[in-house]
Amino acid sequence: MLTSSHIARLVGIALALWALATAYIHLWPSVFLDPAMAALGFVTSLPMAFLSVWLTRKLAGLQMSQLLAGVTLVGAIAMMIDGLLLRFGPGIYGSDDALLRAGAAWLLWGYGVSLAFAFLWVSRKGTERPA
Repeated sequence: MLTSSHIARLVGIALALWALATAYIHLWPSVFLDPAMAALGFVTSLPMAFLSVWLTRKLAGLQMSQLLAGVTLVGAIAMMIDGLLLRFGPGIYGSDDALLRAGAAWLLWGYGVSLAFAFLWVSRKGTERPA
């Protein structure tokens, strides 16, 4: 069970991670529009997603039994912000439709990978560290 203190920290983490990802898309659109760079971006998302799960656990002070709920809450908050802004304020990400599609795809990938890492980590019963 997450406490109100955990939830407050998780909301802050979600906002920070959302802001970082949004800034990345906005400031470096060429990474998303160039096919080779985009592929590299998806690959480098793997360690970044792992790091985000680890940081979420550490910064929120979560026990292993709380990790999946915590990462899910962080992802849900950030995804809802992305969904609203991609629909009603897409200019925050950029003005090019191709960039918006590529950025949205990268965001979905990152959320999925982060949730998968959290799930796998928690699934390793009795393990306090990821493999």
